[in-house]
Amino acid sequence: MTSAEAVVDDDWEYHRVQLPPGVSRVTASVQLAIQAEFTGWELSNVRLYSDGTRKVWLRRRRRARDLLTAQGVVA
Repeated sequence: MTSAEAVVDDDWEYHRVQLPPGVSRVTASVQLAIQAEFTGWELSNVRLYSDGTRKVWLRRRRRARDLLTAQGVVA
């Protein structure tokens, strides 16, 4: 997985992953399955471009501790 960026919402964290054109469909699905299984991400959106590049958005619910820290309750 090459480039990535993250966005945080009130209830969700989003993680954008860009897969290069040479990555096969099977390889992409295995990489995303590993992300989902070990780090708790789920597939939100996939865009396949004409050059073969895939832009994938993963998401996961924010944990209660992260929400409390963001609100300043837990130091």
